[in-house]
Amino acid sequence: MKQSARVVLLAAAALLLAATAPKTVGWTHTVTLHADGGHLIGNPDAPVRLTEYQSYTCADCATFEMQSDAALQIGYVASGKVAIEVRHLVQGPVDQVAAMLADCGPPEKFTLNHSALIRSQNRWRTTLDRAGPAQRQRWTYGSLLSRGRAVADDMGFYEIMASRGFDRSASDACLSNAALANRIGAQSKAGYALGIKTAPSFLINGTLLDNAHGWAELRPLIDASF
Repeated sequence: MKQSARVVLLAAAALLLAATAPKTVGWTHTVTLHADGGHLIGNPDAPVRLTEYQSYTCADCATFEMQSDAALQIGYVASGKVAIEVRHLVQGPVDQVAAMLADCGPPEKFTLNHSALIRSQNRWRTTLDRAGPAQRQRWTYGSLLSRGRAVADDMGFYEIMASRGFDRSASDACLSNAALANRIGAQSKAGYALGIKTAPSFLINGTLLDNAHGWAELRPLIDASF
């Protein structure tokens, strides 16, 4: 057989093997909207389910995101052995608006929406801390959309969402979504009903962890759950 013909046959065989080989699932990019409204990141059948209750206005939640995200995604979620369900624990109107924007769009948008909002906390937190009574009143009274717009304008959330591909009208569609607001409210209420008093708080396979509110305390408990 001539060399050129052998090369063609080998290339054809390689293409056939590639076409018939089982495809690897990218669990870090697999996001499912759970029945209770939480976003499940990873293998839905993972033997370890880590549930995180978080708040966008919580400084410890932002710290946890920075410290844990890469380690969790690469070291645990990618293997298919751990899945993370992120749930909202709303602590005021700014938190509510951030949660609604994080949930904007299809489930696969959530992970980076969430990251963009919580990682930028140091930019908009000062505005929240310095807000006076008149400004806070705009966040609290009026229609769902008018309250959401006031918060999004003041906190720079529209700009953050624009970086994620959502123009102002797309963000407003989420901010006016009463069903979404109710779902987030019910999710938060369920967290408080579990006895959660602070964010971030965690459950592993449905069991609330009493003394783990940061990555240093959480990591060994995940390792021990295998």
